[in-house]
Amino acid sequence: MSLLSSQPAPWFLQGLRAIALLLLCLRSTYAASTLSWTNTLLTVTHPKLPSGRLDIWYLEAFCRSGGHDRSWDKTRVPHRTELLQATPDGSELRFRTLVPPNVEVFHEVIVRDDGLDFNFLLTNRGTQEWNIQWFQPACVRVAAFTGCDQFSYTRRSFVFTPKGLTLLSDMERTTRALYTGGQVFLPQSSRETDANPRPVARNPVKNGLIGCFSADDQWILAIASDRTFELFEGVYVCLHSDPLIDGLKPGESKRLRQKIYILPNDPDALLRRHRIDFPESKSLPTLQPK
Repeated sequence: MSLLSSQPAPWFLQGLRAIALLLLCLRSTYAASTLSWTNTLLTVTHPKLPSGRLDIWYLEAFCRSGGHDRSWDKTRVPHRTELLQATPDGSELRFRTLVPPNVEVFHEVIVRDDGLDFNFLLTNRGTQEWNIQWFQPACVRVAAFTGCDQFSYTRRSFVFTPKGLTLLSDMERTTRALYTGGQVFLPQSSRETDANPRPVARNPVKNGLIGCFSADDQWILAIASDRTFELFEGVYVCLHSDPLIDGLKPGESKRLRQKIYILPNDPDALLRRHRIDFPESKSLPTLQPK
């Protein structure tokens, strides 16, 4: 058949059908993700997620420095968050958070084809320096995703150490802290004196990724931030990648990013994606002793 013929060749029709099928699969995999937020609970609905949803406590806490040996109520700074805008299709949410005395945080959550993007703009509108060291944007509840409870999910959750992917159950765990339960994992750049008042693992982490495997071993869920202060295995079958703020001078603004990945179970592909999204995490910032 001539290439100029008005009748398409069979191979051409087969190619169109294949492309249409691929687009349909991509749409069913990614486009159905939707967001909602009520009373600090961010809910992600997605047909590929176990139970069809993922619950995230958002935002959780802003934390003063020197908190590892201090009660949590004296470290955590109260805040108030309001939803400013939600797109009709549930693909984007925009928020405003006020943190006493004079800090304003504008932030957004956006559905992407590989998970969720979180973008933060923090501004100190006061005349005094704001001594907030780090914050917990997202407490990601993973019981339904992993099919595990508080006592077993560490065997399906991981971080990256100099040895590579390491299950949380295989880390050099400790038990002594002001509050027992859970485990904190610190980059070498972070000060333990400022960390969550939970036990701190002895071995350092290599990057800002913490994640877990789905109950059917088909998917990975992982959280990353661009200036990671700590990774945290919580006491509500939850995972955190918590960013460093390192204070705000009067009038100063800082931008921070976080991401939740929902990807097929391929840790190497996750690492490649993370290196592209967070190239600065190859050399996490070093804090000078105060």
